[in-house]
Amino acid sequence: MANDKPAFAYKGARPLADIVGGALSAACRKRGFATVDLIQHWPDIVGPAYATSTSPDRLSWTRKPKGLITEDEHEPALLTVRCTGAASLRFTHELPQVIERINMFFGYRCVGRIRLVQLPVARIERPVRPAPGPVSPEAAETVRQAAAGIEDDGLRAALERLGRAVAGRASRPTSTR
Repeated sequence: MANDKPAFAYKGARPLADIVGGALSAACRKRGFATVDLIQHWPDIVGPAYATSTSPDRLSWTRKPKGLITEDEHEPALLTVRCTGAASLRFTHELPQVIERINMFFGYRCVGRIRLVQLPVARIERPVRPAPGPVSPEAAETVRQAAAGIEDDGLRAALERLGRAVAGRASRPTSTR
């Protein structure tokens, strides 16, 4: 209570992750997750094949009396994963690899088993980035001249694509709602 100020103060807008992280962490702790890392990085762990058809639901830690285990060892947890019916059979065959990827992500043997539950998976709709608008010939020439001094062909082509995309975004009409 004596020192409630953060280590550094923001001037202006704060990152959304700083604001939402606290509220989301409490919800995750109810489901057994110590942090939101597993939920946030689930598509990276399972890959694109299972990113939309599975999601981690609960992490259950076994409870043993203190006398049976020492401080430095722990019993790995049971991860309950929501899975659609169509993907559950394929996902079952890849469970050992998924457990290994999760444990590599955390850096220790966190998950020992995975239990699949066939329930609907909440789909996270990612916003679709609108296509850039048309680029005027003058803007295309300006981009070409700006990248002309670069010797590497691949880098020059990439910078020209980026310049055209930025110029196209600037020329796109904004919609009003």
